[in-house]
Amino acid sequence: MSERSEGHTTEVMSAQQIRRALRRMANQVLERHGGADNLVIIGIRTRGAPLAVRIADVIEDIEGVRPPVGAVDVTFYRDDYATRAKMPEETTELPFGVDGSYVLLVDDVLFTGRTVRAAIETLLDFGRPAEIQLAALVDRGHRELPITANYVGRTVQTERADTVRVRLKEIDDEDHVILIRSENP
Repeated sequence: MSERSEGHTTEVMSAQQIRRALRRMANQVLERHGGADNLVIIGIRTRGAPLAVRIADVIEDIEGVRPPVGAVDVTFYRDDYATRAKMPEETTELPFGVDGSYVLLVDDVLFTGRTVRAAIETLLDFGRPAEIQLAALVDRGHRELPITANYVGRTVQTERADTVRVRLKEIDDEDHVILIRSENP
């Protein structure tokens, strides 16, 4: 695997590496569940939502069955909501019930765990899943909460002040993940 460096910026995943990671994670989900029965996939807005669709596409390609896909906006469930001035631009879209379902929650970057906690709280307002599992394209460590992904595309060693930026063609017109090293680690 190559890493292209541009000053303090390093590409840690190319478009092809993202595709491979999503395919691997989808296969791991299917192996663990023995198929796609009773599986729903829910992306955390913003970039977790298109990743959830991509994982569902891979599962449909493999199994011939497409699991339902939804998205959650966690703005009102964040523990820093009061410090954020803007209203959410996205909405929660769950066109199916979650009671008794096996939920695959999808996020682009797992960092402190706070966004995932907020997403779980959001989901629980819509019902009681049989199980919630987490898939993260990138796990960069530095947890503040005891949250671990069941499926990880790539683990990236970072300093707390670094930034991991996921760019997806559905939103950004390109696919890649970059690591921006902080000047003051």
